[in-house]
Amino acid sequence: MPKIVDHDERRIQIAEAMWKVIVEEGLENATVRKVAQAANLSVGALRHYFPSQSELYAFSMELVSERVQTRIASKKYDGSPMEVLKKIISEVLPVDEDRRVEMEVWFVFSAKTLVDPNLKALSEESYFSMHLGFERLLQKLELSGLLREEIDVEMEVNRLHALVDGMGSHHLLHPEIFTYEMMMETLIYHLKTLMKS
Repeated sequence: MPKIVDHDERRIQIAEAMWKVIVEEGLENATVRKVAQAANLSVGALRHYFPSQSELYAFSMELVSERVQTRIASKKYDGSPMEVLKKIISEVLPVDEDRRVEMEVWFVFSAKTLVDPNLKALSEESYFSMHLGFERLLQKLELSGLLREEIDVEMEVNRLHALVDGMGSHHLLHPEIFTYEMMMETLIYHLKTLMKS
């Protein structure tokens, strides 16, 4: 009896293999042959699922975004408002190995958005999704009466988004200098400036 192949699982397996090659060897070395080898597939089998490298890039990039969104939606966040904020925002920071890989792969693909229109559209979609997430967080704080009254929520959403992106990239690129502890302390320090005492 022929083996039944779950095509969605196979596509995810290939994308994860691409992540592995990118993290270990860089995007320039993530050739179809190397990705196929990392996925334990032939080049022909990989091409069956992704006829072009651009399609593989796009799927791999979408998978990063989907994983983050699924993780956030599947968790229940308990604790004080500050603890809940810290936990939710940490979902998009490189605080553990999985999230470090996601962010590293995302940054590598982000550089490709400058030359690949399909990836640019995905990047913008993800940007707006994350921005909306930060907006909802701050609006919820405002409705709960936890934000300081003089806060300009729209401006603070922009600042929080830029801060999180910056902290993530600094920790990813310079983990010994901008340590995990410094990243978390900076996040908490900033959040305290938004909230009532």
